Amino acid sequence: MLEVLSTRSGFNSAVAQINKTLDIMDAMGGNGNLGDLLHESGDEDLTGEGIACFLRMLLVDKLGYRAVSTNLPRTAADLSRLADEFARWKGVDLIAAYYHPDRGLLVANPKNPDQLANFAPLRKRELLVIYAGKCREKDSGPAGESCLKAAKLAAALFEGAKVSDQRSAVPAELLRGNFTLKKVKKALAGSDKTPVKPREKASGAARGRKSAKGPKNAPRAAATPAAGKNAARMTPRYSVTVTNELFHNGNVEAWKRIIQSYKTKYPELQVCIYYEGERILDINSLFMWGKVKHGSSIQFAVAGNGIADVAKLQRYLAQGASNQFEAFLRNAVSDSLKLFG
Repeated sequence: MLEVLSTRSGFNSAVAQINKTLDIMDAMGGNGNLGDLLHESGDEDLTGEGIACFLRMLLVDKLGYRAVSTNLPRTAADLSRLADEFARWKGVDLIAAYYHPDRGLLVANPKNPDQLANFAPLRKRELLVIYAGKCREKDSGPAGESCLKAAKLAAALFEGAKVSDQRSAVPAELLRGNFTLKKVKKALAGSDKTPVKPREKASGAARGRKSAKGPKNAPRAAATPAAGKNAARMTPRYSVTVTNELFHNGNVEAWKRIIQSYKTKYPELQVCIYYEGERILDINSLFMWGKVKHGSSIQFAVAGNGIADVAKLQRYLAQGASNQFEAFLRNAVSDSLKLFG
């Protein structure tokens, strides 16, 4: 941390991040929902890692939200129906944080079907945390009991419990209140505007924070890869059939060069490889297993923002999995192929 603050650009970036966090805290002080605020801001610096740093500080320590976590034993089949159910819970504010195995930490207002759809597909055994807060204290008995009940019920629904079976368990006080689903406008890409409300009157400390930002063109801190961004998307999994007799070392090298070329063209995108339902982190393991033979299917998906050229990538990967793989091995290993322009 001290290493970052030792440079002017690092210090300015740290101050900017702190200011964003404070602005979000101000907006959360009313009826603002953290999922809505993050979705609306479209800020690329608010990455999964950055969000994780203040989720507990902001929601639990500052605002007193109750949290329930679960490693999903199974998952709800219809997320849109879940969003409809949560929208009925007007007496509680809900935030869902899902640790996607490929895209990192995703945060959403579970009452919003569009944001909740960004979680799909939910995976078994992955971590989901539900935060519930701002319940009406006069109706909730001991402090936070209604919020805790709401978080537990929401987690059960994400785990696959039927909405119809759980409705009778929803306390009446959770259905009355001001936490209704609000229309959220997604910020334009590249916009520096944020939706949080400015402070009505800046205090001396606030004025000090503003003056510490430095020049507008100061270098920004490097962002986390797109797979960790809250707004990142992921394609469905596409299948590539192995038409070579065996997916051997030559096919592996061809795939590595094809993916390297794609990453050179689209550095913010991530190509995820799957075999027999499992994520493959090292493509070399496909050869070492000795199982990937003629007729086997290898899947891939692309994660990030501004996804492009997926069909072309699929065509090249199909060729790389065939006996025509040598077309991708003619250049030197240090030379990146220019397959995507």
